[in-house]
This record gives sequence, structure tokens and C-alpha cells, in this order.
Amino acid sequence: MRFGFDIDDTLINLREHAFQIYKKKLNKDLSLDVFHALNRVEIHEPFGLTDEQGKDMWKSSLKEIYFTNCPAFPRAIEIITELDRLGHEIYYITARPKEHGERTKRWMKEQGFPVIDDRFFYGMQDNEKIHIIKDLKLDYYVDDKPAVLNTLTEDPVKLIVKDQSYNQDLEMDRIVSWNDFFELVNI
Repeated sequence: MRFGFDIDDTLINLREHAFQIYKKKLNKDLSLDVFHALNRVEIHEPFGLTDEQGKDMWKSSLKEIYFTNCPAFPRAIEIITELDRLGHEIYYITARPKEHGERTKRWMKEQGFPVIDDRFFYGMQDNEKIHIIKDLKLDYYVDDKPAVLNTLTEDPVKLIVKDQSYNQDLEMDRIVSWNDFFELVNI
């Protein structure tokens, strides 16, 4: 089978990692309860930043956010590795900017994700991911963002949402823990 995965906030806990970086940079002592209560993807509001300031903070922090010690979600690496071991095709489809794509690919390999170079797609906006997902004729696709998943509901690909505070209104198969993954797919 052909499996597609978003990276950020699907396989790795990027937003929470960024939240910790913001706390340190802005010298704010906010609890993780504040983070988990966010009902949008952006994380800047609890720090008192406007949308514009939040966008600037994100852009200026990208390398630190992307390439430091951002953890994979528990069992995500093991699950993807097992899919690969069983002979399934694994595709990574991320909206990370083009200038960070090759370094992201290397970073993913260093973390232990099984990555085949020509099955790693980057450098597009979320709305452009849809074309790649459709062209690959995936059997399953996992993402966290409603804006991506909602555009694919009429396609034959089976969609799975990685549970996040901002996607609670999506009614589709959901991964709360990566331990749930094999229960959701027909392997």
C-alpha cells in the first residue's frame, strides 16, 4: 500500500516544541495547558503577539524550530519503520519552505524515519499539497490540518487526522496516539 504523511504536528511535535522556544525567547512562563487549549494552528496569541508579530517570530525562529531537538510523537518512528519493513511505500508531503527541504529530509533520516529521496515532497503551500497527494494515488494519508484534509474528502484516499486541539471538529478516523495507527488501517 501507499501511505502519505505530513511531518509537522503529524509525525513530530513541532508546535509544542516551538511553544517551548517562544517561552524561552520571550521569557514567559506559560503552562502547557495554555498550549493545549489553542484552537488554531498558530501559537503566538498566549504570548501577547499580534498575528503579524507572530508571523515574524515564526519566520525568524524557523531554523531553531525545525532543526533542533523537536521530538517525534511517541511510536511514530517505530510505526513508519514497521510499514517500511512490511514493504509499504512511504511518502512524506510537507509544506515546509523549499529552502529547508533538503535539510529537513536529512534531519528526518537522522531521527530514524525511513526516507527514500524521491518519496519526499516539500516546498509547497498547504493547498498545493492536495495535487501531490492526488497524483501519488495514496491509499492512506495522515495530516493534522483541517484545510488540507477537508479538500480531500471526496477522493478515494482514506484520510486519518492526527489529533490536535485545533482539529477537533473533523469527523474522520483519528490518531490520538500513534499506538492507534494499525487499528485504523487494513494491513
